[in-house]
Amino acid sequence: MFDFVSFIPRAIVQGIPLLFGSTGETLTEKSGNLNLGIAGIMYVGGISGVIGAFLYEQGVGGAAGMNGFLAIMIPLLSCLLGSLLMGLLYCFLTVTLRANQNVTGLAMTTFGVGFGNFMGGSLIKLTGSEVPSIALSATNSYFSKSLPLADKLGWFGQIFLSYGFLAYLAVAIALIAAYVLKHTRVGLHLRSVGENPQTADAAGIDVKKYKYVATCVGSMIAGLGGLYYVMDYANGVWSNDGFGDRGWLAIAIVIFAIWRPKSAILSSFLFGGLYIICVYIPGLSSSAKELIKMGFYFGIGGSLTFKNNKKTPEAARIIPMERILLETDSPYLSPVPMRGSRNSPAYIKYIAEKLAEIKDVSPEQICNTALNNAYNFFNIKEDLQ
Repeated sequence: MFDFVSFIPRAIVQGIPLLFGSTGETLTEKSGNLNLGIAGIMYVGGISGVIGAFLYEQGVGGAAGMNGFLAIMIPLLSCLLGSLLMGLLYCFLTVTLRANQNVTGLAMTTFGVGFGNFMGGSLIKLTGSEVPSIALSATNSYFSKSLPLADKLGWFGQIFLSYGFLAYLAVAIALIAAYVLKHTRVGLHLRSVGENPQTADAAGIDVKKYKYVATCVGSMIAGLGGLYYVMDYANGVWSNDGFGDRGWLAIAIVIFAIWRPKSAILSSFLFGGLYIICVYIPGLSSSAKELIKMGFYFGIGGSLTFKNNKKTPEAARIIPMERILLETDSPYLSPVPMRGSRNSPAYIKYIAEKLAEIKDVSPEQICNTALNNAYNFFNIKEDLQ
């Protein structure tokens, strides 16, 4: 039976970065600018927030010295500043210098991803980490904190109340944008600038100002998608090239939603669901066999322990132990008996125990093999003994 209670929150979490990006791009396109650099802007927003959070955590000496307000505001303002600068750069090139919008946008995506990877790599070297990622778990705890009643209201709490504040902010911004565009004088002027700038100019509307403001505000909104991805979805872990193709999907959603921010809300969640629907499709074991032939590793999480989940244990039986990794990355797939609480690396032991039962080996053997597999996967050169 399809598990909607676990599927819907995962789809929403996947869709929130897309919603931020599509809302920002909609505002930009309403002004007459097609910003194909939205993927790079989201990337810069993410790494800017990471830089702010990293410097703050290092400056106060870790979680014990952190102030909750500053732990949220410093990454948030850093993200907005980085995204704003990218928006200003795009406007200067396309509005002031009248450069080609498509070429400029593609160049900014390339620049944004390169800048993010360079800064991310630099921070990784500063930490001296052997794993190619930065973990900001203390900052993540503030961004991912769900509403107080989420754990007490069963399926309702899990579907509607189990998200960090940025998820609700994304929906609120989309609704505000829809209202402003359709029901205010500012929205009317903005649509006039985008649809017929000559007529708008003749009517006394400052075309250049509207283009600059809409594009910069849209860039800052899109940048929040990158911040959400790192600080909430990825549990505060930055990995170079980890953002994937979400920026391009955000642009696609603008067209799919017919340039309507309200429609983009459900569209983003739909695309987020399509992103992870493969986990819920029957026939996982046959797919696993093909992936084994291709040399893939398999991350097994808390869903392995679910009573009604028959497909994951079926696949786990046929996956060689040297191709298995244990993970608790998904915040809403905590293993039994911790289901209903937010996932944590401390729950790995429950997954290992269940896998040991399936493989008919000891949990210690599972843990040692999975650890060795992780070292091989991340190319970590260290003696396990």
